[in-house]
Amino acid sequence: MLTKIFGYDAFRMGQDKVIESCINQQDTLVLLPTGGGKSLCYQVPALLLPNVTIVVTPLLSLMKDQVDQLNELGIAASYINSQQTRQEQFQTLNQLQYGEIKILYVSPERLLQQRFLDHLHQAGVSLFAIDEAHCLSHWGHDFRADYLRLGQIKNLFPHVPIMALTATADKATRFDISHQLNLNDPYIHIGSFDRANLRYTIEEKFKPLNQLLSFVGTQTDACGVVYCSSRARVDDVAEKLKQKGFNAAPYHAGHENAHRIKVQEQFQRDQIQIVVATVAFGMGINKPNIRFVVHYDLPKTIESYYQETGRAGRDGLDAQCLMFFDSGDVPRIRRMISDNQNEDRVKVELQRFNAMVALADAQTCRRQVLLNYFNEPTTTGCGNCDICLDPPTSFDGTLLAQQAMSCIYRSGQRFGIGHIIDILRGSQGIRIKDHKHDELSTYGIGKEQTHDYWLSIIRQLIHQGLIEQDISRGSSLVLTEKARPILRSESTLQLAVPRLNTKKLFEKAAPVNYDKRLFARLKGLRKSIAEEHNVPPFVVFSDATLADMADKLPTTPRDMLLVSGVGETKLRRYGDAFLSVINRHVSEL
Repeated sequence: MLTKIFGYDAFRMGQDKVIESCINQQDTLVLLPTGGGKSLCYQVPALLLPNVTIVVTPLLSLMKDQVDQLNELGIAASYINSQQTRQEQFQTLNQLQYGEIKILYVSPERLLQQRFLDHLHQAGVSLFAIDEAHCLSHWGHDFRADYLRLGQIKNLFPHVPIMALTATADKATRFDISHQLNLNDPYIHIGSFDRANLRYTIEEKFKPLNQLLSFVGTQTDACGVVYCSSRARVDDVAEKLKQKGFNAAPYHAGHENAHRIKVQEQFQRDQIQIVVATVAFGMGINKPNIRFVVHYDLPKTIESYYQETGRAGRDGLDAQCLMFFDSGDVPRIRRMISDNQNEDRVKVELQRFNAMVALADAQTCRRQVLLNYFNEPTTTGCGNCDICLDPPTSFDGTLLAQQAMSCIYRSGQRFGIGHIIDILRGSQGIRIKDHKHDELSTYGIGKEQTHDYWLSIIRQLIHQGLIEQDISRGSSLVLTEKARPILRSESTLQLAVPRLNTKKLFEKAAPVNYDKRLFARLKGLRKSIAEEHNVPPFVVFSDATLADMADKLPTTPRDMLLVSGVGETKLRRYGDAFLSVINRHVSEL
């Protein structure tokens, strides 16, 4: 079945055990990273079990994408949601009663409506699959209150197994998921969180718009997502990208629903290259060929960061994950978290945010930090992050530290980073003259260094606890007791050479093992077929499958079945067209 229908020659590690447990009527809890094969864990049992499998998901767009893909594989799947007409819903319910549907996607709200429950009891259910299961947990990073009622399933269908699936959940969240769903001695599978095809890069945020433009300029024709922390920033960044000639669009909850649907559909069909969005975008994107994810602002948790970066490279091909980090955001975000009235919640969220800051500050392999957080420690560098590819270089930064801290002290410890840098660089600004800071002994002593260089130095001093930012006084810089021995030359200080340009990291790509010219031709064919069938291109074949074709160069139907992602149904539908292009290409070689 795996090969015949899905086109894969083997299960990924652990999938077979999950499926076996499910077939044996055991509850299961599945933790696999985005792109790690969660869907297959319930899709295969759904075809083997006698009655319908109900997949509960909060993501309406994901329902349609999943159903389109399953239908293309010849699997009887459907969905019911509020975006359908009553006639469409009635038709689907009718198919359910006659046993014509193997997999049905619904929202948690729909599932627990009494009339729908009556239909399920009449039709019979073999399995409930709860996707995005972290939404069940009070401690989950994306808490959704509607999910809490799903604990009723066990009472309503006591003999039907439940499979809970999520991409990220720590030990407390895993326990909470099992408790909320009343899982009975579940089989728990925790897959590896190592997405080796993702390259993690974290840059100091100097001039983020220029940094973003520089980066996306290296991503020719690639699709990507840029995450921003506010709606206003989303709109601004999207507009700036469009002005520079990039095919970009904004997406956030403040836009009309019709706009959001249009953006999402165009992105799915490769008609938009870049979506600039808040975190409201992405969970429902079943798009395997996202080649980059940029965090314009610092996420609040490693779980969120991992989930959002995980939307890149789901097809297994190389993808870039870039984040801009400004240490000045840290105290502001901590204060926002602390404003919550729930003390237990504050404690957990601060702990998670501190872990996120530690990742951004890390001078060791980014992947090591991530995997250690998810209890999958490793002692070797990954070779595919900014730290491994361009290790930080240390130098004796004592003099620079003394200059910066002396400037802070002499100006009264009442000014922010920008003003201190202006003094050090000898700015002629009005504010400098108004405060007579051009008369300080530290005025202009750092003019040989750029603004961004000094910004990096001061941030490092903050990271090392020599300087604090007083958020109650406009983030004014204040010296700590740890600064005293450095200022008195009683001890020295090692700093990292500021990393002002990491563009070369994005240009270091893994060797291409397939024919790029043929790959482009196959993408063109896929696009025309997708438009004819009115589905996103990846529903026809993923980029990974096209890359495998361009590598193996199949010339017969039997050869084509050896390509990863090509099953018998897709071979019947599309095989002749793709074989024709490949054979013509081979004859030209």
